[in-house]
Amino acid sequence: VNCCCLYPFLSAAFLYLLVSYQKQNVDIYSFYINSTVTSRYATTVITSRVANTLNESQGIQFEVKIPKNAFISKFRMVIEGTTYDGVVKGKEEAQQQYNQAVSRGQSAGLVKSVGRTLEDFKTSVTVAAFSKVTFELTYEELLKRRLGKYELLINAQPMQLVADFKMDVHIQEKPRISFLEVKGDLSTGDLTNAIKITRADKDAWVTFYPTRDQQTTCRSCGENGLNGDLLITYDVERQNPQGEVVVSNGYFVHYFAPSDVSRIPKNVVFIIDRSGSMHGKKIDQTRLALLRILSDLDEDDHFGLITFDSEVSLWKRELLKATETNLENAKSFVKEIRDRGATDINAAVLAGVDMISRHPREGTASILILLTDGDPTSGETNIDKIMANIKEAIGTKFPLYCLGFGYDVNFDFLTKMSLENGGVARRIYEDSDADLQLQGFYDEVAVPLLSDIQLKYPGGTNLTKTSFSLYFNGSEIVVSGQITDNSVESFTTEVIAVSKGSNVTYQDTIMTKDPRDVPPENEDFMQRLWAYLTVKQLLERQVLLKGQEKEDEMKEALKLSLKYQFVTPLTSMVVTKPQEEEIEVAEKPKEEGRQHTDDGTSNGPLVSQINFYLYRTLILRNNHDILILSPKVNRFLLAVVGQSKLLCFDIPVPHKLRLLQDSASEFSMNGESLSEQNGFHQIAFHYKTNHHLIINTKSISYRNGQDNVEFLWGQEPTQYNTDSVSLVVLENEMNVTMGNIGVVILSHKKDGVKFLWPAIWQYSKDANLTGVLGKADISYEETEGSQTPTLKIKDKEVKTSLETVSDYRLHSTPVRECWLVPFQAMMEAEISDFTVTQL
Repeated sequence: VNCCCLYPFLSAAFLYLLVSYQKQNVDIYSFYINSTVTSRYATTVITSRVANTLNESQGIQFEVKIPKNAFISKFRMVIEGTTYDGVVKGKEEAQQQYNQAVSRGQSAGLVKSVGRTLEDFKTSVTVAAFSKVTFELTYEELLKRRLGKYELLINAQPMQLVADFKMDVHIQEKPRISFLEVKGDLSTGDLTNAIKITRADKDAWVTFYPTRDQQTTCRSCGENGLNGDLLITYDVERQNPQGEVVVSNGYFVHYFAPSDVSRIPKNVVFIIDRSGSMHGKKIDQTRLALLRILSDLDEDDHFGLITFDSEVSLWKRELLKATETNLENAKSFVKEIRDRGATDINAAVLAGVDMISRHPREGTASILILLTDGDPTSGETNIDKIMANIKEAIGTKFPLYCLGFGYDVNFDFLTKMSLENGGVARRIYEDSDADLQLQGFYDEVAVPLLSDIQLKYPGGTNLTKTSFSLYFNGSEIVVSGQITDNSVESFTTEVIAVSKGSNVTYQDTIMTKDPRDVPPENEDFMQRLWAYLTVKQLLERQVLLKGQEKEDEMKEALKLSLKYQFVTPLTSMVVTKPQEEEIEVAEKPKEEGRQHTDDGTSNGPLVSQINFYLYRTLILRNNHDILILSPKVNRFLLAVVGQSKLLCFDIPVPHKLRLLQDSASEFSMNGESLSEQNGFHQIAFHYKTNHHLIINTKSISYRNGQDNVEFLWGQEPTQYNTDSVSLVVLENEMNVTMGNIGVVILSHKKDGVKFLWPAIWQYSKDANLTGVLGKADISYEETEGSQTPTLKIKDKEVKTSLETVSDYRLHSTPVRECWLVPFQAMMEAEISDFTVTQL
């Protein structure tokens, strides 16, 4: 069984994956998750291939949990060679298919919101006897910085031991990565040895490849396999207080997070619901959180406490300085807060506004924090009237943050009231750590650094939000847009804000043609980042708008959702399955409060079947460089950690080459190319004295002294295991493991001609690899001042040229850029030193 689960992210962005199968007669023969984070924008692809090993049809259930903040952007199933692609349509256009599915009793539109940050996407498909299904899911999300870090949270609960479990995360940033840490339940026990971290200045790779035995040894694991989290946290250096700007293909993103300014003293008023519904654990946890928060106030802060039910009680009529004496008195008051009565939100919040407005202090930042668990039931109970009253009272002077305690709270009301007044709403979940949730939110707003922030971009258009009331330490302001003139060589950013009562200006000009900004394989991420952020903000504004303005912005959000194939609240993904053209509709669930069940899950629409088809990254397991191959007159590529461009070298065809060899384990892999084609038409493996595997473009032959086994490409998935040898034959890919060395052979077809291409995906730390593919420890520097592009490789200057080639280590054959250098300079040997007389 092969299965892997990844979950990017983050208090603000995180991914959880669960694969659950109803029957044991299901073979997940490959499962791979690849998450690439480029300048905080995460794109995650989950690909799984599953075979029905029964001699009869059976339903295979597939269940995946992804972040609530993510947008699904691609989904497909491949069954019996037929591809079923999900198509994103507007809700109205999808409604007919949806209604037809429901009328037939099918499970259309079942998406559940689970836990705090997850959505549950579930589907099932009937698979014929000895047949297979492939699922592929892609989703995208912009990571949000909180408390000084970004987080990728990976939760794995396959509920079974997995033979081939792989997860790869690649983080690419323009500035230097300042720290990276991996922790969580899945980093305990023997699983620590399954995690490999490779870091360069601006790149980091995390791989997680646990063996079957390791999967039972972590803190929360058992005989059923992995069950826990892998948490990756990181941040980047911020040497430029003007912020970081990345430009690509006419789009830009500006990350603004200065730390060179002094904190602003704050005026904070806590408005605490003490109505009868707060009885018990809620009020206990609220008291505990307040006691901790009061201890964290700085002496130059001022604070106030208001409690309310049907009546409003002020601890003190005015804001008090956070002196030791005042704080001790406040703690004594907090300890005596008891639940009683109804809920007069209108009067309580207006009292908080009045308290701050009557005591203005120059050079400070004011914040209102409301904590409630219910609807207004006393005093003014009309929600629209309450919002109008509070908006008029606050004006734009300071933000209101609303914390909704539990599932019964009217969260839509709190969200709209917060957004109208420059703040945000946050749900506090009724769990044992609710007090920590409250304190965690306060920590995010505890240190204001700037207020009244305005960001300007001459030459920019279609900008995302550019005005912010406050900037807090540990957070980040993100603005994206388009550049009106693609031919300009520089781009200017300007930020105007207030710091402790004084105006401050940040201005910067960057060159727009810096090729080092974005790797060529990720050039479209900037446009998608802009679209993602634009759609997110347009959807958030819907609760504030009315009439034609609301309709216009909704049309714009729909247009972008359809263009970029995002599954959003305005779109649906329609999937037609093979069983009599069964329809499923994937929809984005809403954050509803009253639809949750006793176990914390919620009832809502359906979504997505996810499956994917494996491609393997060539992460060398001993933290060496990444070796990538790409046939173009048999052109080999070598990725160098810390460099944005790859190195490449050519070997003329035909040749019989020693591709990989490890004398200690008696392993070798040789390949033969023909003059009329590139790539390899035949590849041979030899292991110890009796294992011999010959792969050509038509068939596969294996013998070990006892067995002679033949396979054909294109047949049903087939697996063969014996004596430290594992062979898995898929439709156009073969996975070969001999001892501690693993290789994938990909079968490609170009211009009607088939060829093979090998990719290393695993080897032991102790292996001493030689051969064309055995080169790992290499680096280079670009030399300036020469008319001809020149690199310094091992203290030798080498003339080069920049080439564009296809990377055939992946079925998708992405285009890469590389510096082409002579074979001798790369390998420090002649081609003849790597040739063999027979395979």
